[in-house]
Amino acid sequence: MAGTNNQIQIRLVTQQQQYAVSSYPLSVDVSIGAIELNTIVNKLLRESKNIQNEVNFDFSISSQFLHTSLREHIAETEILTKKIIDVEYLQKYVPPESEDCLIHEDWVSTVAAYDKWILTGCYDNTLHIWTSRGKHCLVIHGHALPIKAVAWISVNDDNISFVSVSQDQTAITWNWDMKNSAEPSHVYKGHENSVEAVSINYDKTLMATGSWDKTLKIWLTPTQDEQRNEEPMPKRAKVEYNKTRVPICTIKGHKDAISGVKWSDKTEIVTSSWDHTVKIWDSELGNVKREFIGEKSYFDIDYSPLAHAVITASADKHVRLYDPRSSENLVLKATYTSHTQWVQCVRWSTVNEFLFISGAYDNIVKLWDTRNPKASLFDVTEHKDKVLCCDWLNSRLIVSGDADNTLRISMFNDEY
Repeated sequence: MAGTNNQIQIRLVTQQQQYAVSSYPLSVDVSIGAIELNTIVNKLLRESKNIQNEVNFDFSISSQFLHTSLREHIAETEILTKKIIDVEYLQKYVPPESEDCLIHEDWVSTVAAYDKWILTGCYDNTLHIWTSRGKHCLVIHGHALPIKAVAWISVNDDNISFVSVSQDQTAITWNWDMKNSAEPSHVYKGHENSVEAVSINYDKTLMATGSWDKTLKIWLTPTQDEQRNEEPMPKRAKVEYNKTRVPICTIKGHKDAISGVKWSDKTEIVTSSWDHTVKIWDSELGNVKREFIGEKSYFDIDYSPLAHAVITASADKHVRLYDPRSSENLVLKATYTSHTQWVQCVRWSTVNEFLFISGAYDNIVKLWDTRNPKASLFDVTEHKDKVLCCDWLNSRLIVSGDADNTLRISMFNDEY
């Protein structure tokens, strides 16, 4: 161990430049923990930056939060200590405040947030568009059965397009002129059971859907001029579809319902399933590149291009973090355990590689930091029934829908 038996050399580092202090090594006692480190950092801030108000920090060593003494943490994580140890500090997260409660007529089964817009889908077969301030803009009819997933395709100044998938075995793409109505542009037919999940690729040209029929299907989005698989669609269920499309590719391999779908790069798709597996597919070849096997059914999945990692929601009440780049025995990086019922949904932050949220049947939404698997950073407890969906609107707002017919908006005072 660097220094004497009771001393260790550390370097205090942070990505929050407003709190950056000198990075010269410090010699500290190995018995100290986060409380003492917090005192040291605040003293340095008073001396170097004239910050007089006490700031509360968390501390991370080798991508794991410090909950014990330095000695215990080093022993638990088997950190090599023949050198100076970097101790990263970051301001403690302040729990968000409840901003709005958006009332629907039925269970809120899915939500997608983008820019200043929130798109929700319900078990009464309707779609809704809201502003981030909670104003209801539009209710949309068209599906014959409950909506299971939604996704934005494009958002610009004069037109918005998005997709919805349903238990009626179809996907529908919509154009909204941001005025009075949203018009369907295409219907996507080919699944033989409820469509449970949808994802748009990064250049908005392809769409992937997963279904209870165990198949993954890939389709062209309306942004494409492809004509070969379109044909007129007659008036039906109060909606006149201009064109119908069939899949350009059907991929089989799951043994039970596909619950989550996410594009992870230009040609890769990650899926979760009730068959206890997560699969990474080559969308061009249609084969499995990697597979992770869990203990129970997976209900949702998300991929972060910032962290290059996958998180999953499972029936065993856990959230798991996978790194697809790792070798076979090291792909499972962490398990996050404190929900008491099925975890139904997970979503990465789009601006912070360490943060994600999870929602569960215990009526709770949790914020997690990947460096802190032992406990969530905070819980949102305003929901009165099981949480079915969640998303990030931006760095300050999270949205979550539940079986008490509400969508809740929670806001951080600071950006994360």
